[in-house]
Amino acid sequence: MMRIGFHASHEQISPRQLLEDVRHAEQAGFDMAMCSDHMAPWSQRQGHSGYTWAWLGAALATTDLTLGCVSAPGQRYHPAVHAQKIATLGQMFPGRFWVALGSGENMNEHVTGDRWPTKEVRTRRLEECVGIIRRLLAGEEVTHDGLVAVDRARVWERADPTPLLVGPAVSVASASRVAAWADGLVTINQPVETLRELLDAYREAGGRGRASLQVHLSWAPTEAEAEAIAVDQWRSNVFSEPVNWDTATPEGFDVASEHVGPDVVRQHCLVSSDLGQLRDRVAELAAVGFDDVYLHFVGQHQAPFLDTFGEQVLPGLRG
Repeated sequence: MMRIGFHASHEQISPRQLLEDVRHAEQAGFDMAMCSDHMAPWSQRQGHSGYTWAWLGAALATTDLTLGCVSAPGQRYHPAVHAQKIATLGQMFPGRFWVALGSGENMNEHVTGDRWPTKEVRTRRLEECVGIIRRLLAGEEVTHDGLVAVDRARVWERADPTPLLVGPAVSVASASRVAAWADGLVTINQPVETLRELLDAYREAGGRGRASLQVHLSWAPTEAEAEAIAVDQWRSNVFSEPVNWDTATPEGFDVASEHVGPDVVRQHCLVSSDLGQLRDRVAELAAVGFDDVYLHFVGQHQAPFLDTFGEQVLPGLRG
């Protein structure tokens, strides 16, 4: 049976409220949760960005859910520090924590003052970091000199089982590349044929583990309300590379998205007041071959979404 999770968006909701929301999600019947790991929101309208790793400890301690996050080692986070965080949560909450390791966005990483590398360099840096993190999680002492430097690092806490290191991918090429190291795949909603090609590329390249899909959606009692929420909160999130990778500030995303209208937003976010229609569209995307689906309501007030979907949408998706 497909598992259905809740996406906790740190960029849009304060960590205190988001902790209440993830508890609410468990009570509403969601099976698991995942979250983002940002230094800044995608827009000044979103207006939040709490520290994911502190929040994860609180969320894992106060729910029984499995939780994960998408995070970028190599610039803002040194891989040895990343490994220590992963091992600590894995040791405290066995089998309940995973992390998807990505190459990052300039908006979050430029704060170190280091130069923002090209995409290929960032990808190679990520691959180095994954190797370092795996060795540290296995209890090795690691010294490394490459795109990142490590001097005699050792993580003393061991997690059993070792948390999964998942590969995030949006393109077919990225899916093929992360297959070399990932324990699973996570991607976002795209056209059905694109998702099919992406998942096929991952499996054909030897990709193992569960495949997860994060679906951005906007629901409200009326179509006008659902559309207004999506346009307000998600029009800064419609850009592909290199804009989404290289833009440095929320203000930059706000300027870039000034003239983005409802039609464009609807290409990136499922928008409807019809619960049956949303259920069927999510089911269609998941049927490509995904084991897990995480629903992300792009509004900032989660309670009506959690209650309504828990009662009227989740049972149908599971059926």
